[in-house]
Amino acid sequence: MSAPRAAAQGPGAGAAERETVRGRGLELELGSSTQTSHRLLAYSDALLSIIATVMILPVAHTKIHPDQKLGESVQQLLLAKIAVYLMTFLIVTVAWAAHVRLFQVIELIDDVLALLNLACMMIITFLPYTFSLMAAFPDVPFGIFLFSACAVVIGLIQAVIVAYGFYHPHLLNQQIQLSENQNFYKRHILKIILRGPILCFLAAIFSFFFIPLSYVLLGLVIVFPHLTRFLMWCKTKIVAGQRDEEEAHHSLETFTFYLSEPLSKERVEAFSDGVYAIVATLLILDICEDNVPDPREVEEKFHGSLLEALSEYGPNYLAYFGSFVTIGLLWFVHHSLFLYVTKATRLMGLLNVLSLAFIGGLPLAYQLTSEFAERSHNEIEAIQVSCVITFFASIFQFAIWTTALLHERETLHPFARYGGKEHAFMFAKLALYPCVSLGAFFLTCLLSEFSTTIFHLMQIVIPFAFLALRIFVRISLTVIKSVMSLSRRKVVLLEEEEACLSPTETLS
Repeated sequence: MSAPRAAAQGPGAGAAERETVRGRGLELELGSSTQTSHRLLAYSDALLSIIATVMILPVAHTKIHPDQKLGESVQQLLLAKIAVYLMTFLIVTVAWAAHVRLFQVIELIDDVLALLNLACMMIITFLPYTFSLMAAFPDVPFGIFLFSACAVVIGLIQAVIVAYGFYHPHLLNQQIQLSENQNFYKRHILKIILRGPILCFLAAIFSFFFIPLSYVLLGLVIVFPHLTRFLMWCKTKIVAGQRDEEEAHHSLETFTFYLSEPLSKERVEAFSDGVYAIVATLLILDICEDNVPDPREVEEKFHGSLLEALSEYGPNYLAYFGSFVTIGLLWFVHHSLFLYVTKATRLMGLLNVLSLAFIGGLPLAYQLTSEFAERSHNEIEAIQVSCVITFFASIFQFAIWTTALLHERETLHPFARYGGKEHAFMFAKLALYPCVSLGAFFLTCLLSEFSTTIFHLMQIVIPFAFLALRIFVRISLTVIKSVMSLSRRKVVLLEEEEACLSPTETLS
């Protein structure tokens, strides 16, 4: 009787034990100088996502006169700024990835580590200003030098955090604490943290001699981790004879679960949610800044009627709601995708970062489409730029899913795999925005007179398409199954008729 009683009380007892352990952990945390790093990491992820996203502001706030052709302004103003934005956004994501690796090694923090992390975050918050200088003066060395110097200081502060953590081993991960070779782990994490700042240090030096080389070195900061990973893969393929010995050696030395495995799904989701939230917030800041009428103008031009004055900004409000809906639905697709992702590989992480880079460009799309009120000559170009940004933001989401399907047993929930009950629905959900944005782009090329109407119809139709998508997928699957069953019946009937015929009739 005791065994069934214990089994019946098992879930409640287990919950009580967990609460007891949690309470003891809290007491130990409150009674000591160390704390868990969960809140520090949440704060850092939020701040890094904000900094990466506000890089778009100098690009989005590029003033284009209504009489000025957008094609010329893209060549002179936007193209260089967009290229620098993409580069700096990706460099910030590299710094975020190094921060993730750092605090996979250091699990507990004290006051010194918290203050060092705040110093690192302070330098990171200064990066948008350095980017503004780079975007405004791409041929002047000081902007590149200042950006690179900030990246070097960030790397040095993170290196100090590593040195402090290994000087106080009780702050480290349990596996490293029990290891006899802590120096190996120390060198390994320092290599991950400092490879970017070293390239930025070289970029800062060469900025005074040869600016293009500085931009190349900053670009290497982005591709270097993936390049080294690819070279290591090639080495293991070429030197196949030494592979077993190397794997045996690395299994003893390398902290594989934390330093070689992909980034945790939870922090990828937290960083992505931060980018989506800040992009959505930037839209209303533009509304508050540019679409509040001057009181004197309201009195003189509109005879004190605020409603009549606000009616002048109608297209701006329409652009705001359309842009917000686009951001919200792309977040909804991202949320639905990662709901079925069980593990994010390195390639999936890279594709997610590229998608977020184009998500960060949506305030630029808003600024361009909000100019419709001024009846400029750039409506077609503005719509096409918006469609291109939306297409790349969504196609990289689709690429994440197709990449996950290559290793679906490790990366996807069974419902989203081939043959799963949500597979077709996920395919339709992820393919909707790429297809619609690409279709709108080509329609504006063919029917340029109706470009604005096409664009607004796209923004209105897509939310309703998402609502009706599951019904449409079910109807499509039912039709496909019925067609397939009819074709199979025909094949079966033909086989039965051939079986009934004599050999001479069959030959004839």
